[in-house]
Amino acid sequence: MQTAEHACCVVCGAANPTGLQIRFEPRAPGIVSASFTGNPALEGYPGLLHGGIIGALVDGAMTNCLFSLGIPAVTAELSVRYLEGVRADQPAEITAWRLRTRGHLYAMQAEIRQDDRVVVRASAKFMDKRRSRALAV
Repeated sequence: MQTAEHACCVVCGAANPTGLQIRFEPRAPGIVSASFTGNPALEGYPGLLHGGIIGALVDGAMTNCLFSLGIPAVTAELSVRYLEGVRADQPAEITAWRLRTRGHLYAMQAEIRQDDRVVVRASAKFMDKRRSRALAV
């Protein structure tokens, strides 16, 4: 589903030559994760990933979590809590999982870990793309 829905996504799209091309892998039903190491082009402050990049990473993880369940969905609301800076030159583990479903809305959570510490927490609400009138083609 990721290939069909997000081929050119800046976070996970394999067809986007300038994107991050992160591969999220299922870890259990409703849970995905991926490893990622940034670079200086993605920094805000020296040595730290830009907050917008971090937001994109957790959003992409939650989207791919829903893809792993066969659900194409779009972000309706996103909240990111930055607990520590995310070092751009160090590996990070991004994990996302589904909390609950209510109709065509999905409550999601994600986190980024570095050195076995949670450095970012995020929560979001997603809307099933197939049920959204605003997105209907």
